Amino acid sequence: MSISVDVHRKLESFQLDISFRSDSRRIGILGASGCGKSMTLKSIAGIETPDDGRIEIEGRVLFDKAEKVNLKPQKRNVGYLFQNYALFPTMSVEKNIAAGLRGSREEKEEKVRQMVEKFRLEGLEKRLPGHLSGGQQQRVALARIMAYEPDVILLDEPFSALDMYLKDQLQKELIEMLEDYKGTVIMVSHNRDEVYRFSEELLVIDQGKIVVSGETKEIFRNPVIREAARLTGCKNFSRVRRIDSHTLEAEDWGITVCTKAEIPEYTTWIGYRAHDFIPVWNADRVEGDSAPVWDADSAKGDSDWEPARPACGNGANLLKLDLESVAELPFERNYYLKQGICWFVQREKIGRLEERGLPDYLELAEDKMLFLR
Repeated sequence: MSISVDVHRKLESFQLDISFRSDSRRIGILGASGCGKSMTLKSIAGIETPDDGRIEIEGRVLFDKAEKVNLKPQKRNVGYLFQNYALFPTMSVEKNIAAGLRGSREEKEEKVRQMVEKFRLEGLEKRLPGHLSGGQQQRVALARIMAYEPDVILLDEPFSALDMYLKDQLQKELIEMLEDYKGTVIMVSHNRDEVYRFSEELLVIDQGKIVVSGETKEIFRNPVIREAARLTGCKNFSRVRRIDSHTLEAEDWGITVCTKAEIPEYTTWIGYRAHDFIPVWNADRVEGDSAPVWDADSAKGDSDWEPARPACGNGANLLKLDLESVAELPFERNYYLKQGICWFVQREKIGRLEERGLPDYLELAEDKMLFLR
C-alpha cells in the first residue's frame, strides 16, 4: 500500500506544508501540540480541505487541487479513529459497528458478527457506549472502521486522554488488533513512546513542516535536527564551537568533547539523553593541572556503567557533577546540575549510587552523543 500526501494550507499562526510518500504499513507523525499533525490527518480523510496539493492512495486520487478532484470523506475509504472514538451515544455496540455498512441485511449482520468476534465484544452487542470501558469503546470504534475494510486507518492521538496504566494496555491491544490489517495505519501523537512502539516510519513535524523523516529507530538513534532530538526525548543541549573534525567545545556546558569518529560538519548543537551519562568516581588530578585522569581501578566492578576512554586528552567528555537539586520519583531519581544538565538514574542503578556516593564527574559516551543542526 503506497500513500502520497502533498498538502498546503494557511493556518492561523503558520503555513502547513506537508509532503511525503511512503510504502510503510505503520507511519508515525510526531510533533508538539498545534504543529499541524491533526490537520494533516483531517486533510487525508477529507474532513478539511487544503488550499493546494494532492493526496493519492494506491494510485487512487483523493484530492488534487489542480485537477479539481476532492472526494467526499465517505468516498475515500479512509478510517478515522478520533481521540474520543466518536461513537453514537444512543446506538448499541452492534448498531455502531453497522453504521455506514452497505449491502443486504444478512450481509450487514454477518459483517457485524465477524467484527464482534474479532474485537472480543461478545456479550456487549446491546450495550450503549456510555456503559462501556475505555478499552471496550476503543474496540468498538476500531471494529466500526474495520467493518468497511478501509485502505488507510488514521489514528488521531488515540491515547491522549488516558492514564498511564490504561494507555499502556490499550496501546498493546491496538497493536495486536491491527496485526493482520494489510493497509496503511498513520498515527499522530506528541508522545515519543507511542510512536516508537507503533511505527516503522516516522515523520517529525514542527510548525507545519517535516523537519526529519525516516526509519523510526534510526531517527531516535540519530535525529540530526535539534527539534527532532527534543521531540524524541533528549533533555540536554549545548551550542558548540567545532575546533576540528574530532574536537568541539560544548559552550553551554563548558567542556571539550573529543571523538574517534569524525564530527559532522553541519554540527551546531550537541545533544545528550538524560539516561545515558556514565558516572565516574575517584578521578585523580594531574599535578599542576585541573583536568581529571582516569583511575582504572575506579571502574572495576561497576557492571551497571562502563566508563570509556576519551579519544583525546584527560578531562575530555567529562562534566563536573555540580549538583543543584534532586527529584525522587517512583522508578528513577533525577539529578539536576547547575550547568543546566539533567541526569536520570533508573531504579535498578540507584543502589550503586547509594553504595558509592555521588560521582565526581559524568562522562559522555561517544556512541550516545547527538550531533545536531
